Amino acid sequence: TDVQVKLITETRGNPLENFGTRYGMRFVMEKVPSKEEETEASEESQSDESVISDLLKNEKNGPLALPVKRARQLIGLYTMTQNPNMTHLKIKRPVKPLPPLWVKCDSSDPESTCWLGAEPMRTKKGIVGITLQVVTCKAEKNSSVNLEDLKSSHLKRHNSTTVTTKGVAQYELFKSTPLDDSSSFSHTTIGLDISWGPVDQLLQTPPLTSAAVLNIKVEPGDPRSPLYHLYRELKFLIALADGLRTGVTEWPEPLERKSSVDLVQEFLNSLRCDTAAVDDSIECFFTVRGDLDFAEQLWCRMRMSVASYQDLVKCFTLILQCLRRGDIQPWLHRGSSSLLSKHIQQSYHGRLDVVPLTGTTPIRMLLEVGLDKIKRDYINFFIGQELASLNHLDYFICTSIDTQEQVDRVRKLHHILEVVISSMIYLKLPHEVLFTLAQSCITYYKRNPLNEKHTFQLPIRPIVIKNFYQSETPRKWRVEISSGQKQVKTLWQLSDTPSISHLNFSRHDLSEAAYNSILEEKVFFTNMVACTKVHFT
Repeated sequence: TDVQVKLITETRGNPLENFGTRYGMRFVMEKVPSKEEETEASEESQSDESVISDLLKNEKNGPLALPVKRARQLIGLYTMTQNPNMTHLKIKRPVKPLPPLWVKCDSSDPESTCWLGAEPMRTKKGIVGITLQVVTCKAEKNSSVNLEDLKSSHLKRHNSTTVTTKGVAQYELFKSTPLDDSSSFSHTTIGLDISWGPVDQLLQTPPLTSAAVLNIKVEPGDPRSPLYHLYRELKFLIALADGLRTGVTEWPEPLERKSSVDLVQEFLNSLRCDTAAVDDSIECFFTVRGDLDFAEQLWCRMRMSVASYQDLVKCFTLILQCLRRGDIQPWLHRGSSSLLSKHIQQSYHGRLDVVPLTGTTPIRMLLEVGLDKIKRDYINFFIGQELASLNHLDYFICTSIDTQEQVDRVRKLHHILEVVISSMIYLKLPHEVLFTLAQSCITYYKRNPLNEKHTFQLPIRPIVIKNFYQSETPRKWRVEISSGQKQVKTLWQLSDTPSISHLNFSRHDLSEAAYNSILEEKVFFTNMVACTKVHFT
């Protein structure tokens, strides 16, 4: 009655996920908190002494960890049920292997054990033994462990004569910070995972011959991004598309003080005066695209000033009246496919269909113009920077699909652009690497739905970014020592945050020096994962 067991599937996290180890289905056993413990935990979280927990973002919620002694008893019971030699238990034979069992521990022993695990060893003959795993975690300012000590203990535990070592290091190359305390925050993180072998010493700087992967996550919408003006343009486009889909349009706050009708009237008057047809105030990425046609310039003015459906109707009424009277003969890009473009082309021949500016027609007209303009902006960047060809972009700029799907694909293209630009600015990656990244993102989004929280991975040669990581302390550094079978290993890891989510590092658990260093400077957490094979024969 003091424990509860959860069956965890392959799709959910596992106890050793932070150590680079993955398992399939497994049992997780935890302590069921009593009412007294729940009350105590609630009071503790409000006390001054819990500042250390808040600092490390460790909260004590839900099921609790079991005392290490109790956890060992439970692992022992599990092991007996899997042992075919335990005939006195009168268990049906042959024994069916159970999923691995992991017991959450409270680190109350001198080794600070936080997890105990057991997994049956299977052969064609059945269960022949159990692999036992012990995971420990300590908060330390300095560690006295060295690589030779780890190798020696591994050799003794597994009665082996040779070992192999593999190193893994994780770096945080860039991380955006919030501008204020608002909950809406666009995260951008660029991390680096490096693996190599053999390892020469603990905390070794990864050699340039290592295998490295960039992990790039960019959430659009950061006001500091050089693409923020384009993001706001895209948001207006999305608002129009949502209005078509739901029947209710959420008009963004206008960015212009002048009314949309006044802006459009001024624009039409300037065309009568035969002034230049390019608005130099409109920025597109880093340079102005100098070939904005009539419809695109109209979009630039209206998307910054339209505040209601009535504004939209008045603006299009002015435009259609000018076209019908022949006051203007604006030029368009070849291939413009919007409804407004169609009417402009009709005006060249002195005839214009009647356009009922009712229902969703005005919204659709502006949405189509915006789609045309933004697609051409993206094409201009990707082809101009030689990161993609028109053929590569065809999926994203296709006009023969539903309007809502066109908007979704444009959003994908914008996300790709954010990823490429962030990597260009923050890492100054060479063109050939940016090209590979762009192609990888394009391939991903041709097969997957939009996911602005997705982390794009890019294999990269360490020499390309050595200046970004060789002088930095890794967020996580790990060595895996193994002999014989891959699952027989000892793992030692150092990280700047706790890798065990259920541990509550209070002041009582740390030395005074470690406690002060958490408040004044970073403290590091050492983890050990040691496995032992127990054979039943």
